[in-house]
Amino acid sequence: MRYDGTRVDYHEAADEETMSEREPIYQDRGSDRTYRDAVEMVNDYLKRFGASVGVELDPLDEDGYTDVRRGSATVGINVLEEHGILLFLSRIMEVPKEGREAFYRRLLELNFLVTSDAAFAIDKDKDAAYLRALRRLSGLDYEEFEDLLHTMATVADEWDDRLAELFPDD
Repeated sequence: MRYDGTRVDYHEAADEETMSEREPIYQDRGSDRTYRDAVEMVNDYLKRFGASVGVELDPLDEDGYTDVRRGSATVGINVLEEHGILLFLSRIMEVPKEGREAFYRRLLELNFLVTSDAAFAIDKDKDAAYLRALRRLSGLDYEEFEDLLHTMATVADEWDDRLAELFPDD
C-alpha cells in the first residue's frame, strides 16, 4: 500500500527496483568495516567470536559451512549466499516413537519464549528435531551474529539433554 492509501499491484512493484536487484551490503555497523562478500564477513565474525570466548573456531569451508560445539550441542553455521541467508542449525534428538503429541506440544511451548530468536523444527525426512535460526546476510552486524550464535549454543546445549530426559527413546 502506498502512502496515499492506494494499493500497488505486486507486478507493478516488481517492475520498480527491488531489494533482490540491489547489491547486498556486508558491513558491520559497530566497526564500520565493509566486506566483499558474506563468507568474508562471517569468517571475520567467527574469528571475533572465538577470540571473545577464548576458542579458535574453524572458518567456513568451501560450501559455506562450519560448526561450533558447546557442551553436548553442535551448532552448524551455514552461509547460503545464493539465497542471502545465514542458517544456524543444531540437531537436538530423534522424534520419539511414543508420546509424539506431548513432544510436539513441548517444542511449541518452548518456542513461545525460551528459544529467543531460535525455534524448534522437525525434519520430516530424518524424523528428527532441530533448533534453528535464520537471518538475512545483508545488514548483519557482529553483535547480532554473536547474539544468535550464543542463543543457539545455549538453548541447544540445555534442551538436547532435557528433552532426551523428558522423552527417552526406549
